[in-house]
Amino acid sequence: MAKKAIHIIGGGMAGCEAAWQVMQQGIPVILHEMRPVRQTDVHQTEGLAEMVCSNSFRSDDYENNAVGLLHEEMRRCNSLIMAAAETNSVPAGSALAVDRSGFSRTVEQRLQAQPLFTMVREEIRQIPPADWDNVIIATGPLTSEALALAIQQMTGEDELAFFDAIAPIIYKDSIDFSRAWYQSRYDKGDTADYINLPLNKAQYEALIDDLIDQEKYDYKDWEKNTPYFDGCMPIEVMAERGRETLRYGPMKPVGLSNPHSDEEPYAVLQLRQDNKLGTLYNMVGFQTKMKYGAQTETFRKIPGLENAKFARLGGLHRNTFINSPNLLDSNLRFKARPRLRFAGQISGVEGYVESAAMGLMAGRFAAAERRGQEIPPPPMTTAFGALIHYITGGQIPGVGDRKHFQPMNVNFGIMPVLDGKKMKRKDRKPAKSKRALEALAQWLKETEINSA
Repeated sequence: MAKKAIHIIGGGMAGCEAAWQVMQQGIPVILHEMRPVRQTDVHQTEGLAEMVCSNSFRSDDYENNAVGLLHEEMRRCNSLIMAAAETNSVPAGSALAVDRSGFSRTVEQRLQAQPLFTMVREEIRQIPPADWDNVIIATGPLTSEALALAIQQMTGEDELAFFDAIAPIIYKDSIDFSRAWYQSRYDKGDTADYINLPLNKAQYEALIDDLIDQEKYDYKDWEKNTPYFDGCMPIEVMAERGRETLRYGPMKPVGLSNPHSDEEPYAVLQLRQDNKLGTLYNMVGFQTKMKYGAQTETFRKIPGLENAKFARLGGLHRNTFINSPNLLDSNLRFKARPRLRFAGQISGVEGYVESAAMGLMAGRFAAAERRGQEIPPPPMTTAFGALIHYITGGQIPGVGDRKHFQPMNVNFGIMPVLDGKKMKRKDRKPAKSKRALEALAQWLKETEINSA
């Protein structure tokens, strides 16, 4: 007997991963994506899973980095997003970065090749009707105004939001390589994957002055008290917080050596490959809300970028998320209307990987429900389980509470402490990762039995 389709709203990371996971269980999917019927302020294409901020999935080191662990957990759950990322990877040291266009194209092609997949290009403006009895809302941080208002009215919660910024992208052939050199910090990875541009103290101080003084876009009245997300803060806001902030952040000079000079750099701008051809490079950590003219004027003063040509300038957009600890259960269902699930950034996680991971979980939960079953979330000792615990009510002691909920990247701090004997600090993260993957393996075994 044919199973009734699950509706998924949003064709970003979370929506695409959720659709893939549902179809792996033999259940049809109808994916609703509003582009190109209605565009957003930052998307440039109509492609599924388009990456608009960075092309990086961050660290791929699963033993020592929590996001790398989440990569590995997703791989072990047959993740579409991780498979497409690996197919379209570009050099990035110990990180996983991708060719944006190729990545989006691969995701869409693999979904379209599935006989259980249907895509509808339309804007969903209201809460779906009751006969959509199994729905995943994965509309992301750029949820359309109409649907965001409908969600706000349904939840009864004040809307929560924060600002996100994107960094400029530069054509490689416009970089002066008499000043620049290839190297990964501390020579991590198999190759020298980043382009580095050194600044001396005077050049760095001049850059800080420009970042603070240049003209920025004005806020609308309703935006003035909206906070920034710390993981994607505009470069000029970091500069305003202290003149040395960038030197201890994205421009730290440690682990790099300039082959053009014996003088140690005071600060370093790194550029990360942004496409498979290696023709485009992203200014790492240089997300900005400066006006376009101010960006080109400021960034062309950086040694090596005097003749820089920009494929894309930086920008600022508003992210929207729900107060998920008050609203969602451990299966990511909206408590007041359990036929609705939320996944991705709108559910209170931050980052491409975390968004896709919650889409993966929502897809598995929804598929189990369509089979008339319910599976528990993975244990808190896994990266999956720790994120779910955080966004559905498990605030970390001392960090915040449900009233002041803020989105979270995955990190080892939201995972339970290790039991047993004390160990050296360097051994703790690998031990947590080993524990996580063992717990995930057991969870997969148990849920696969349930699905038989």
